[in-house]
Order: sequence, then C-alpha cells, then structure tokens
Amino acid sequence: MNFILRLMPYISGLYTLPWIIIGFLIIAVLRSVFNQEKIDSSLKKVGIVILYLFIPVLVFRIFLDTVLGVEELRFVLFISCAIIFMYLLAYFYAKHQIKKQNLSGDEEILYFKTVFTNQGRSSAFVGGAMLAIESWRVPAAIIMALVGLTLFAIVPYILNHMNQKEQKGKKTPARLPWFLRIYPYYFILYVVSAVVLQKTTGITTGDLGNFGILLRFYASITIPIALFYVGSGMHPNDLKISELKKLIGLVKVEKDQHWLWVRQIFLLTAVFTPIIFAILLVTLFSLSLIPAAWFSVTLINSVLPITSTNMFLVPYGLDKKATAHSVTWSTIFCIPVAVILIGIFSVYFS
Repeated sequence: MNFILRLMPYISGLYTLPWIIIGFLIIAVLRSVFNQEKIDSSLKKVGIVILYLFIPVLVFRIFLDTVLGVEELRFVLFISCAIIFMYLLAYFYAKHQIKKQNLSGDEEILYFKTVFTNQGRSSAFVGGAMLAIESWRVPAAIIMALVGLTLFAIVPYILNHMNQKEQKGKKTPARLPWFLRIYPYYFILYVVSAVVLQKTTGITTGDLGNFGILLRFYASITIPIALFYVGSGMHPNDLKISELKKLIGLVKVEKDQHWLWVRQIFLLTAVFTPIIFAILLVTLFSLSLIPAAWFSVTLINSVLPITSTNMFLVPYGLDKKATAHSVTWSTIFCIPVAVILIGIFSVYFS
C-alpha cells in the first residue's frame, strides 16, 4: 500500500498529460506495422472497456468523497445551469447552421447529433490538477462528476431516444448495440449508489482502509488511460500544416462540407463557448455573485476541449470523421490554454 500511495501523485494532475503523447507515439508506431482497420477495431474495444470498467468507478469515487452541504448543493445547481446553457448554445447554433446550409433528412440529423454531442467537455484532462489545489478540490470534484454524468449518461440517453424515433416505422430499423442502449442506466447506477451511500452512512474512501486506497488508485488510473486513448485517436496525417489550412479555410478541397462541419464545431466548442462563458463569469465574479473557486473551475472547464471520450459516442449516430478531426484540433489548441489558466488562476484565485 505504501508503494501505491507514493505512486498516486504521479498518476494525477499535470503528470497525466504526457500520456496523450505516449498514446499518440505508440499507436503511430503500431500503424506502421499493423493494418489500420485492426488497430481501429482494437481501439474501439478498448473504448468500451474504459466506458464500462473505468469511467463509472471514477465518478463513483468522486461522488463518494464529496460531502454535499448547502454550499456544495448551490454549486451543483450553478453548474447544472451552466451545462444546460452550454448545450442550449449548441442546440441553437446547430439549428442556425442547418438552416443556413439548407440541410435536410438524414444529413440534418447527422449534423445536429454531431454538433450537439461535441459540445461536451472532458474534465478528465486536467481535472486531477484542479483537484490538487486545496481551495478548488470540492468544486473541481463536483464539476468533473456532473460533466461526466452529462457526457456519459444524459447525452447518450438523448441520442438513444432520437435513434428510436428515427427508426420507428422503418421496415428494417437499425438498433444500437445492447451495451450502448443500457449504458446510460448502468452509469447512473454508480452515481446514485455513491450519493446514497455517502448521505446515509457518511462513508468516504478515507474510511475504507486499504480498500479505499485501492479504490482511489483504480479510479486515478482512469485519467492516464483515457488520455492515452485520446492520444491514440490522433492520426499523424491529421497534424499536417495542410490539414490546419483546411480547418481555417485557407485551402479549398473538393468535398468541402466535411471541413466546413469541423470548422463550425471547432468555432463553437473552442472559440464561441469559452468567450461567452468568460464574459458571463467575469461579470458574475466582478459583482461578487460567485466565489473565486467557482469562477476558476467553471471558466477552465469551459475552455477544456472535446476529447476522444466523444468518439465513444460515435455509434449513437455521429459523423465519425468530423468528430475525430474536431477532437484532434481542439485538443491541440485548448489544452495549452487550459494549463496556462490553471497556472494563473491557482496563483491569483486560490
């Protein structure tokens, strides 16, 4: 147990970020040796394992260790409103672009699902770093848990419901695999169990002895594993200057709709949403309506990019290539910004 306790700081916080590069390099080497389809198939299976065996346990541990008093419940309400507002931005943005592009039928549904889902955020990136700052620990834990709950339970439930409506009346309806249909309920079970256990007994992982240490360790390794997966999803061909020019729109391509969609998702998630949140949060903070910790963790989370966790949701009916490219470029641009903000805010607002 002493070895695990000494190891814990090195699998949390900013120490986890190099796992993106490790994942990218290892899979890049494997791509030069093995068939691309085999690698993609294996990564898909790894993604399902992470979804079922790691992410729910991490959220369970966070909820179990978070004592929800009056102040914490106020922050839960505040973040819930922020998340709803964030997805409303995506909803109206998607509807506007659908009308502007004159999309209809399956193309309209595909675009809407892709934009709406990719508005999600992933605090797993630097959530560990925020947890390491004492005054941010509770709000950071709450925001990680609620963002995870939204991304892995509520959004999949919405997508599954949309899929059922789309397939109704078709002779050969395309149903989602059973493990995707039940996942929202499976995930929420961990959340409910942790909250009920904490509220009825007051137990945290600190009260569980060696088992609590093992639970914290198991939950902690989720972040480096997820970041490895993020890096593995980045293809070297996507990181060329020529691809960046396509994203910006400096180069016209034959099938420009794909890059138009990627560009619009990138603008929504990495530019418009953070700017709007920054304006609102600075206003609230300057009027002393929210404390510094709320301001810091919420603004940092608004900058955090969509990640390969969104790739887990592709089978629910997203544009796989648009999501993959959006993930790649938002990661490259937003992670440095988020890390810089953590450094600055930890000095001035902690």
